[in-house]
Amino acid sequence: MSGFVAGNQIVLLRNGTEYFPALLQAIESARFEIHLQTYIYEVDAVGRAIGEALKRAAARGVGVCLLLDGFGCKDIPRAFVHELQEAGVDVLFYRPKVSPWTLKRRRLRRFHRKVAVIDGRLAFVGGINIIDDMNTPGHVPPRIDYAVSVQGPLLSVIRASARRLWRRTAWSRLHRIDAGRLKGRLHPQVAGDMWAAFVVRDNVWHRRDIEKVYLEAIDRAREEIVIASSYFLPGRRFRKALESAAKRGVRVVLLLQGRVEYLLLDYASRALYDRLLAAGIEIHEYQTSMMHSKVAVVDGDWATVGSSNIDPFSLFLAREANVVVADATFAGALRADLEHALNHDAKRVTMEGWHSGHRIQRFVSRMFYGLVRAAVGVAGYADQM
Repeated sequence: MSGFVAGNQIVLLRNGTEYFPALLQAIESARFEIHLQTYIYEVDAVGRAIGEALKRAAARGVGVCLLLDGFGCKDIPRAFVHELQEAGVDVLFYRPKVSPWTLKRRRLRRFHRKVAVIDGRLAFVGGINIIDDMNTPGHVPPRIDYAVSVQGPLLSVIRASARRLWRRTAWSRLHRIDAGRLKGRLHPQVAGDMWAAFVVRDNVWHRRDIEKVYLEAIDRAREEIVIASSYFLPGRRFRKALESAAKRGVRVVLLLQGRVEYLLLDYASRALYDRLLAAGIEIHEYQTSMMHSKVAVVDGDWATVGSSNIDPFSLFLAREANVVVADATFAGALRADLEHALNHDAKRVTMEGWHSGHRIQRFVSRMFYGLVRAAVGVAGYADQM
């Protein structure tokens, strides 16, 4: 299993209700360094609680590195950022120039990872931004999302990646490059019996790594593939892999966003419904609240949780990070959670239903799919669609 490391303990965290208390406890116990990296940082009750914890950590001598995306955090109050910096928290923005008047492809390359590493002894990886689950206007139930906590030898890989990205961003901003205070103290111990890998996507050496691990798992599948993706607009290779799996008798299940959040992507993804349904792939749309999940389970013994959606912006443009776990117990827990959502919170889309009452929606979807292709073309990836 290339890239997999043995001896880890991976714990599934459902929504912010499980993730944020674990993250806060880890920050409060930090002794040496904290790397926190996120696409969105909302200064709501959750964001303020985490900010206060980061300030307290800095006050007791912990090196605190907070990396935010320039677009995802473009509206963060500057007073709040200044408050963190005054308390000793080191704050950097990845690609802070977000002018809508430039067509340069670099503007579409965002920092979409959600990673935290505490003292090189505990890490969190997933799709959960620093924002309250209930901070979704017009939707009472919390959004559905996932993260994992990681202990064990894989910590060395995750910390090295977080530290490397911080240093590169600092260098590009002509900023002080101090990236932590763990020199000589990083000794991750065996914490469990799980095999796991940390897979990233960037625009240099790891352009296709996340897509590649998905495709390898899909090609090996013999019984079932369950994918929950809030934004699902796969390229040609990914679509063909799913269709081939369904053709050889694998049950392929997609749990997708049922409520419109981002008009362009949400409608463009529906342009694929005809082809996917014709291939025998099940499509279920999540209805209860907003779905922000980026997870998958294959054959009940392979699972991934991370920040990467299955769309051209995540797979071809954004910096992403996923944890892949080869463990039946972990995969079974995630599979059970997704099965509950499929049975209680989603509505299945059938070919008959899709054709009988969605004529205008099908037209709009095809039009928006063309717009997405054009946007991806600006970045030089149109051939992948």
